[in-house]
Amino acid sequence: MDENKSKTIAYGILRALGILGGIILILWFLYQIQAVIMFICIAAVISLIGRPIVNFLKYNLKFSATAASITTLLLVVLLISGILALFIPILIDQSDHISRINFEEVKHNVNRLNIEFSRTLGVDQVTLIEGFKQSDFIKNFDISVIPTFINGILGNFSSMVVGLLSVIFISFFLLKDSHLLLDSILVFANYGEETRFRRVFHKTKLLLSRYFLGILLQLSILFCFYSILLVSFQIPNPFAIALFCAMLNVVPYIGPVVGSLVMMLLVISGYFTADFQEVILPKMLYVLIGYIIAQLIDNFILQPLIFGSSVKSHPLEIFLVIVIAGLIFGIFGMVIAVPVYTALKVIASEFLSEYKIVQKLTKNL
Repeated sequence: MDENKSKTIAYGILRALGILGGIILILWFLYQIQAVIMFICIAAVISLIGRPIVNFLKYNLKFSATAASITTLLLVVLLISGILALFIPILIDQSDHISRINFEEVKHNVNRLNIEFSRTLGVDQVTLIEGFKQSDFIKNFDISVIPTFINGILGNFSSMVVGLLSVIFISFFLLKDSHLLLDSILVFANYGEETRFRRVFHKTKLLLSRYFLGILLQLSILFCFYSILLVSFQIPNPFAIALFCAMLNVVPYIGPVVGSLVMMLLVISGYFTADFQEVILPKMLYVLIGYIIAQLIDNFILQPLIFGSSVKSHPLEIFLVIVIAGLIFGIFGMVIAVPVYTALKVIASEFLSEYKIVQKLTKNL
């Protein structure tokens, strides 16, 4: 009897060690293919956003599934190309400026701005150039990092091209074969539970599709508002600046703050040689006021509409989820907090509906 008990204990220990080893191996494998997982996630987002377009082309214009998917991807590629086209002229323009920089004039302008800025705020002047020269960065700067930096840029560019092609390839099949992702998920379902898995999948897909379309609408509205604001005050490169600052809104709470700083810096850079008190400061104040108005509209009108109608969650609930995700996972956690939380709510409503807290959180789903 004792021998059988010992064998049972030994078998239990070995089984537990085997399960633990399997989990570690799976986690190690997922870590090694994290780039592929990221490609699949991006492709899934594109497929969620593009699904209404594919359905419209298939059912209203009688496109085949292949033609509808290719057309949708072409629209996505054109959109990305249009975004890049906004920034390319800026890079070319800045490269031309850099090649013709008069560093003595730059030094004079920086010190002049410093004097005017200090006089306006009533603070002691700071010699920026001398302070920069005495900084630890300049003292310890190693010229050999420049070739390494350039090689890193080239390597990242090639990786970006491979990643872009991978995302397009995966997106095509997710758009063309809408059941492909569902069939992959059903592999993990026990016999007899396929229906519940299907309900979870379709409900999650619907909510996330609405959420990402809402985010796209939000960014489009902010882009239009920022563009009108910057064009009204004749800020150079208004559309590129507006697009960049609008896209920063993807990061909740922190993104708008960073966007305001970026917009102010770009306003200053656009009028670097102008008078600070008469030109730069008034433009900064007007643009900042317009930016704050746009954020108030976003916070009190756009976001409640998006979160309320798409993910069926209370704004306070969303705020707490984003803050917690940010504390644990940083900026990336804040970006994915809402879609991941929405998916978890749908799963909980289907498989854990007997718990009161789950019923409370999922009553609007």
